[in-house]
This record gives sequence, C-alpha cells and structure tokens, in this order.
Amino acid sequence: MRGVVAAGHPLTAKAGADVLRAGGNAVDAAVAAVLASCVTEPLLTGLGASGYMLISPPGQEPVLLDFSAEAPGRGIDVASRAPLIPFVVNFGDADQTFHVGASSCAVYGVPAGVEAAAKTFGSTPLHELVRPAVRLAREGVRVNKQQAYVFSLIGSIVGRHPVEGDLLHEHELAETLARLGNDGAEPFYTGDIGHAIADEVLEHGGMISRADLEAYRVVPRTPMKVTYRGRDVYTNPPPSAGGELLAHALELLPERPGPTALAKAMVAATVNRLGSTTHISVLDAQGMACTVTCTNGEGSGVAVRGTGVHVNNMMGEEDLSPAGFFTHLPGDRLPSMMAPTIVTRDGQPELVLGSAGSSRIFGAILQVIVNVIDHGMRVQDAVDAPRLHAQGDLVFVEPGVDVTGLGAVQRFRAANMFFGGCQAVERVWSTGELIGGGDHRRGGVAVTA
Repeated sequence: MRGVVAAGHPLTAKAGADVLRAGGNAVDAAVAAVLASCVTEPLLTGLGASGYMLISPPGQEPVLLDFSAEAPGRGIDVASRAPLIPFVVNFGDADQTFHVGASSCAVYGVPAGVEAAAKTFGSTPLHELVRPAVRLAREGVRVNKQQAYVFSLIGSIVGRHPVEGDLLHEHELAETLARLGNDGAEPFYTGDIGHAIADEVLEHGGMISRADLEAYRVVPRTPMKVTYRGRDVYTNPPPSAGGELLAHALELLPERPGPTALAKAMVAATVNRLGSTTHISVLDAQGMACTVTCTNGEGSGVAVRGTGVHVNNMMGEEDLSPAGFFTHLPGDRLPSMMAPTIVTRDGQPELVLGSAGSSRIFGAILQVIVNVIDHGMRVQDAVDAPRLHAQGDLVFVEPGVDVTGLGAVQRFRAANMFFGGCQAVERVWSTGELIGGGDHRRGGVAVTA
C-alpha cells in the first residue's frame, strides 16, 4: 500500500491515488486531486477559488500554507462598484440567502497555492500532476447524483443546469489547467490569464485589479496546536476562525461526549452558511500527511471568457465580513471557517481530516474526531454517523441523533450536505493499517493506492 486519498468525488480521489501509485508523495497526490476537483466539482472549487493546505512531513513540524482569499481594490474607485446580488438557496429543510455578482469576487489563491505546495513539499513536477485534470476536462465528466444536487442548488448563479448523467466538457478550462502545469502560477497573477480575469471582473463592476493579483502571495503559517486525549491536534491558525473554534470546542468536551455536550461546545460558533467548499485528505505509506480545503464560496457568476475560470464570491459572504460588506482593506486576508486538521499520536499522524460546510466545518471535524478517538469508531463509520449543528438556541439534527436534552431542534429528513463533507484518513494505531472515510453527504469516497 502506498497510501489513501479521501475526497469529495470518485474521480478526484482517483487522481490522487494514481499519483501515489506512480511514486508520488501525499502532497503530490493532494495537488493532483485539487486540480482534478476543479473539473469534477466545478461549482465547489476551481482555479478562481482559495484555500488552505496543512502538511505534516515525516520527522518535521507541520506547516500550514495559506492561499486564502484576499480583499481586492488596489487603485479602484469604489464608487463604480456594482451592488451585490442576493441569491436564495433552498435545502428543503432550510433557506439561506447568499450574495453574488462581480463585486463579490475576491483575489483567488488556488493557482499560487498548488504551485507552492508542489515546489516546496512535492516530488513530482506540476506539469505531471495536472495531467489527470486536463484529461478529465477534455474527455468530459459525467454528472453524478451529488453534483447534480449541487447544480440544482446553485447552478443558476452560472446559468448551468445539468442533470445526473450529463457529460460535461470543459475545453477552455483544460487549456488553462495545462498552462498552469507548463508555466506555473505566474500567468494567473502577472500574465495574460490574470489580466483577463481582472479586466472581466472590473468590466462587470467588481474590484479585482491587476495590482491586486500582482501583490498576491502564499503565506506559510505555524499551525494552531491543542492537546486532546493524549494526542496533538494541529489545525488552521488565525486569521482563520475555524481552527480556533475547533480547538476551543475540543478543550470544552468531557470524556466520551454525547450530543448534548457536543451541542454546548458548538455554540461557540453561531454563523450559518452553505459554503461551496471541498476537502481532500491524504496519508502516504512514508508517514507524510496532507489535508487541504478549497472553496469557491457559492461562486460569483463571473465566468471569465476564454479561460474556463469561475471566480469566487468571498466578498459576498456575510460570515467573512462581520463588520459589514466591503469593510476589509485591499490586501486583507479574509477570515475563514476552513480548518484542515491533523491528529498525531507519539509524533505520527493518526487522523487526517477536514470538511466542507462553512460554519458547520468545525462541528463536522469535531464530531469525526470524537467518534474515532472517544468512541473507537473506524473512520468511515465515524464520517457516516449522524451529525448535529448547534447555533444559538437551536440545534439542527440528522436522523439518528439522540435529541434528549437538546432543547429546540430542527430535524432534517435525511443526511444532508448542510452538515458538511468531512473527508478523512486514519492510521489504525493497533495495526498500522491506513483506511479512509469519504463523506456521502458531498459525494465523498476514499481510494487506497
């Protein structure tokens, strides 16, 4: 066995697993999977998205690569800014309003992030890692049930309504991905692709300037660390909020916590958004762990001509602008709930995980950690177990959660992507076996290489 990849789409996970089989390490696999997800999960992520990658090299301290969204506006007259456009999403059991349009676009980080990860921690050239994504974009990807559901929720933002079984080709995106593999991230920030993106956003009343793109950098950070049940838990540090909330919740939990204790710990977070995120976790046979979360928000609706790039709507996310929309200065890193996490035991990765789901991210991760560490579940059972999300005085629950003592409850009729999409890999401590857990809520699978 060379390792395990857990991701939000079978073809995303396969792209990473194929890289492991070819001799690549966990970071190589994660980069290939991230690039493939731009094609297989086109509304959840993309080259116009942003994210964080947490890497634990064998024998070294973990490091967090921050390639998150940055507030735009250098040299822009804000008086010309277009208004945000409200967009309502109906989950069946809950409605939520988001904000899109060109003025919702923030400076993206995915091209810079994958290049930095591959160059610093990978062992395979970027032009090889991008090949699976290019092939998928050219040959087409069948829309599966989960992605069809995502299109039904937010496809109107980009004017696309494919249904399950449709074959989606992304020829322009294929060429843009190939450019990334051959030329690196430079064209996306100081070259023709970045110029095309900035010009299109500005043309429609947004604020991303060429100066904003030229100034963008990936930021290495020291992960936040908290001790839990004799393990070290490494997660996303500030300015991200998700890791802090996870760390705080872990510190509040009693032994073998049940639903009531979990709900009380979660009340630390009270914001509530869908978050079109996707997550990938990898653990290889050499002990390198890599966990990466990327997000496009709900997408802005700005699809840049000739590139296949759909730009994020992070400036239109209320929970990322607690002081109000457009209060961040140009160049500010936006806060985030994304929290790629690694749990180590005696210095070795035991659990590698992260989740989609915006404000539900830290709660999904929390519950999977508790299920594995406190309740002794194997990782797939831990991911599959019914979840809850506490927000203020209200607790949202999936079927199967014991609601005794929870107070006001909003019941979902079935497991739902509202509760996140946690993709996880576990090293079974007693045997050393590597196993994965893919979250069915967002079409996730785990593939062994």
